[in-house]
Amino acid sequence: MTNFPHNALPALPNGCVRALTGLAWILRASLIAAMAIMLFCIALQVVMRYLFAKTPSWSEELAILMFAWCALGGLALGVREGFHVRMDLLLDRLSPTARLWSERGIDVATAVLGAYLAVAGWRYVDMTRGATSAAIQYPIECLHALAPVAGVLMTLFALERAWRGVPATDSAEKVSA
Repeated sequence: MTNFPHNALPALPNGCVRALTGLAWILRASLIAAMAIMLFCIALQVVMRYLFAKTPSWSEELAILMFAWCALGGLALGVREGFHVRMDLLLDRLSPTARLWSERGIDVATAVLGAYLAVAGWRYVDMTRGATSAAIQYPIECLHALAPVAGVLMTLFALERAWRGVPATDSAEKVSA
């Protein structure tokens, strides 16, 4: 773990830190639930197909919805927890102060990408408004709204990291090849 110089920005208010920590807890719990539901749907579909030669029409659609949330919600949680894939070959060569500000720049760029995902995702939700899924007939906005939700969470978590100056290596193990 790298020792970083004192944070030059004032600390986030405790209420913000608690709110973001609570949001991350809810996100993690929803991802666990989505993964369990997805695995149940897939297992049910396999059992029904091979044992009874008949699959439920809803299981694949629900599994896809849960997979989408696992992917997009996991992206946002990865930003907060710092477990995203990255190469820090250049960052390792920087002085501690330069590395801190480079990490902050990366976090701000990640926040911009999250904001873009939120805006573009919302436009897509608006374009597909009124459509329903084929099997379950749920509003397709439920599936498409996952992108803007994940984008907003990604933006919040990246800005938190940038403000606090948290290096990715503090919250995730560093893997060396």
